Amino acid sequence: MASVHLTGPRVAVAAKPVGGLRLPTPSIAVPTGRRRARELVVRAATVVSPKYTSIKPLGDRVLVKIKTSEAKTDGGILLPVSVQTRPQGGEVVAVGEGRSFGSNSIEISVPVGAQVVYSKYAGTELEFNDADHLILKEDDIIGILDSDDVKDLKPLNDRILIKVAEAEQQTAGGLLLTQANKEKPSVGTVIAVGPGPLGEDGSRKSLSITPGSNVMYTKYAGSEFKGAEGDYIVLRASDVMAVLS
Repeated sequence: MASVHLTGPRVAVAAKPVGGLRLPTPSIAVPTGRRRARELVVRAATVVSPKYTSIKPLGDRVLVKIKTSEAKTDGGILLPVSVQTRPQGGEVVAVGEGRSFGSNSIEISVPVGAQVVYSKYAGTELEFNDADHLILKEDDIIGILDSDDVKDLKPLNDRILIKVAEAEQQTAGGLLLTQANKEKPSVGTVIAVGPGPLGEDGSRKSLSITPGSNVMYTKYAGSEFKGAEGDYIVLRASDVMAVLS
């Protein structure tokens, strides 16, 4: 949930309900001479009015119930909200009717009830039935994950799941490297690939990259995850620069 910090005394502006959505009342900070500034937080969440009992996404959009953030460490220490891990997964609770390609209509490929992983910061957050939800486009969903280990992820569309090669532990001269000084690798092994992107006529084009291939990909691309057997990254096929052999 985004927060914007401003300084200055608060000036409240009344907000009217729009289409049944109850929006937070905005506050504007007005700087004034010698008055002591007070911190102000403006939150951009959308809260759905209790009189609405369902949400029906349109087009290629999907409604996901977000998993709860971790509030404690493994040792039981409570974490402040500012350092809690931002969830990147949840359960699909509703889908739109899909997309049209000329006379062809393509339904959403993600079924209701599926556990999915989505791109960080994608979509619009909203609170509905006392739970946090996210409404986003189908293309922002990285894949379906039915277990707790990212190695089991089933990528969607043109995305690829790669197990990242381990970083070098020491230099050519034999000096041990600290974690901070280890170079981020951009090489790994393909674990799984998606069914391919949709073409202009609605048909899918299979990816040329196959599981088991060793590839080099663009640095800082995709979404990174930690699995039980190491680090993984999910990125689009266009972010793969070369196949290594």
